[in-house]
Amino acid sequence: MSGGSAALQPPADAVKPVRHADAPAPGELLGAHYSQCFGCGGEQPHGLHLEARAGEGVSLTAEFTVQSAHQGAPGLAHGGVLTTALDETLGSLNWLLRTVAVTGRLETDFARPVPVGTTLYLSAEVTAVAGRKIYSSAVGRIDGPDGPVAVRADALFIEVKVDHFIDHGRQEEIRAAMNDPDQIRRARAFEVNP
Repeated sequence: MSGGSAALQPPADAVKPVRHADAPAPGELLGAHYSQCFGCGGEQPHGLHLEARAGEGVSLTAEFTVQSAHQGAPGLAHGGVLTTALDETLGSLNWLLRTVAVTGRLETDFARPVPVGTTLYLSAEVTAVAGRKIYSSAVGRIDGPDGPVAVRADALFIEVKVDHFIDHGRQEEIRAAMNDPDQIRRARAFEVNP
């Protein structure tokens, strides 16, 4: 990875991440965490529609194809869209920890342009955990999963309670999500019996 800033370096007392016993099996499609999510939601017409699959340990792979609506310079993916793809991929790692977390810091490096029509192949892993802090890294390649690196990122996620979203989200969407049977099922996937 890029080495990252000091804020993205795990502290000396950080521990190796442990895949939750009830995490999706390696190879399993993780699915969208919310249908309206710009990164993974199927109901966003111009969203990334990123699909992530569980990997071994606390890792995953993901893909998305750059569409015309995702361009910045003519014919090239917007850097913010590529950063969104990295953020979504890194955030999906929390399914493997069975933890609800939000992005605290994300540092992105751009190695080469990504043309419209290109599929970006992403891989990510959690590298360390320290209390509520989750450290992770991702890389995005073009021309196949072993192709040249186009983007990479280091991130710090912070574990939160579900109340974080209820307290800060727009109430109309919160109510709709709380009444959506699929969203209720997804939320229950994170419930842990004491």
